[in-house]
Formats: sequence, C-alpha cells, structure tokens
Amino acid sequence: MRRVELHPQAYAELDQAISWYENQTRGLGDALLDEVEHAISVIQESPDRWPVYIGETRSFLVHRFPFAIVYRHDDVKIQVLAIAHLRRRPGYWRDRKF
Repeated sequence: MRRVELHPQAYAELDQAISWYENQTRGLGDALLDEVEHAISVIQESPDRWPVYIGETRSFLVHRFPFAIVYRHDDVKIQVLAIAHLRRRPGYWRDRKF
C-alpha cells in the first residue's frame, strides 16, 4: 500500500478546520478528522478512482463537510497537497512543493 504524505500546509488547514468545527459544536472537529482519515484510507486503496482535478492532481470530496482532499500519487506514495475548503478560491495550493 502506498504511504501518505501530507504537505505541512495541508496539516495546518486540517488543524484549523478541526478547531473551527470543534468551537461550533463539541465533537464536530473529531467528526471531521474521522471523515478525513477515512477518505485518506479510501484514496490509498484506489488512488486512480477519483477524477483528475488540476494538472496531475486528483480530488476526493469529504463526506458531511465542504472539503476536498487534493492529492497526487505515484507507485510509491500519495502526496496530499491540500485539505481544501470548497468555498475557497480554486487552485490556491498549486504552488505547494514537497
């Protein structure tokens, strides 16, 4: 199975979103984290299943929350470039390098 690498800014986006949702309703931040972890495990199982998004990236829509996991992959690894809020400007993460 391919290993998963999260870009440092993707970690920051996730952390920020978890905090925001947790401040709205106790337990909602944990629910977001559970959904993202589940999404990443599904991506690991079949990374080509989701459509090409921008360039060589793909996008997986997170259930229950307005986020997409933007990633690219090769035979060895999956690189998550962004945990992107769907109402944010598209492609803001394009310049991120691993």
